Amino acid sequence: MRYAARLAQGAADIARAQALRGLCFRGPGIIDRDRFDDRCLHLLIEDRADGALVACCRLMPLRGGSEIAKSYSAQHYELSALEAFDAPMMELGRFCIHPDRHDPDILRLAWGALARFVDENGVEMLFGCSSFKGTEAHEYADAFAMLRERHLAPRRWWPRVKAPGVVRFALDLARRVPDPRRAMATMPPLLRSYLAMGGWVSDHAVVDRDLGTLHVFTGLEIGAIPAARARALRAAMAEGPAGAIANAPGPA
Repeated sequence: MRYAARLAQGAADIARAQALRGLCFRGPGIIDRDRFDDRCLHLLIEDRADGALVACCRLMPLRGGSEIAKSYSAQHYELSALEAFDAPMMELGRFCIHPDRHDPDILRLAWGALARFVDENGVEMLFGCSSFKGTEAHEYADAFAMLRERHLAPRRWWPRVKAPGVVRFALDLARRVPDPRRAMATMPPLLRSYLAMGGWVSDHAVVDRDLGTLHVFTGLEIGAIPAARARALRAAMAEGPAGAIANAPGPA
């Protein structure tokens, strides 16, 4: 495997992740940081050849739904339904891949590393905000129509509207029949991965003017992952350095 996964070990590592996030979400030379960084673990994917940072994300482990209000997502969604989730959870946020890197092994290794964390720490739900570039919803009409048709959250976990600016695609596109090819072409890679594993989304997208994105709340119950997909994740996990992020400490 050309790449290696590890957790950030200090301020310098976190600064590298913030710089890559800035490049991906805000523009060259802009650093992306916020108050949630100090509460999170930061996963780095590096090129073994030169140590270059090719992808990163941040992880916020929670003991259960009773802590959901601490999450970044809770700024944008009313998540009181998830307070009843009585098992460890983890928020996955700010996932990005360097724009000059297009190797699918990067995403595969990232999911393998996450699978290791989930297994070793007993996480039973992953969640976060999956971002579409830009704030023009019409560009993603087929993707949103497909989400409405196939992937809305179970009613017991239903994320409700909280943000002032939203796109209510489940209502707005109720009669649209999605074109599957166009839908998948415009779907963010991370969201495609979530959906392939049985993930689900909110019925609306939040207009995030700060990052210049539209995002949907995304949840994945680990027990719902199809067996074949779980085996593939564990195979990718085995290719990474053993114990790279296992038994990691929680955020301060």
